Amino acid sequence: MAVAYLLLGGNQGETQNTFIRTIELIKLRIGAIKTQSSIYKTAAWGNTNQPDFLNQVIEVNTLLHPNHLLNQILSIELELGRKRDILWGQRIIDIDILFYDALIYDSIELTIPHKYLHTRMFALIPLHEIAPQLVHPILQKNIKALIEACDDKLAVTKISKTD
Repeated sequence: MAVAYLLLGGNQGETQNTFIRTIELIKLRIGAIKTQSSIYKTAAWGNTNQPDFLNQVIEVNTLLHPNHLLNQILSIELELGRKRDILWGQRIIDIDILFYDALIYDSIELTIPHKYLHTRMFALIPLHEIAPQLVHPILQKNIKALIEACDDKLAVTKISKTD
């Protein structure tokens, strides 16, 4: 059994309701949810001319190989209406694999740990809430150290706690 940390993000529609449905589908297709962070609001990153994003990190136990995990994630995104039109554009749901145990994995389709994790506060802050002890297997820094070294200065604001 592996432990994966997934980042949910979205800025279209009823994002919090989309997160609830996403988590239901993850439980059905990927594995049991161990814990989940609060939901955080952040200004758009990359392509900034769009609404603010909501983000949440979940910890899930899974038996799926990373490529199969990615396939399930892409299937869930598609089912929920994800369109991949513009890089870093608006989206109803985005699910990123941040970590998969301490695995270092790089293929054409997938990089674990997520290659931009250490540069994005909107991922680091909710991850720190639920798993501050994690150590990035390439950078050999814990989440707190990654936050301290991160150049991203966008405010990340907690908007709700989920159970």
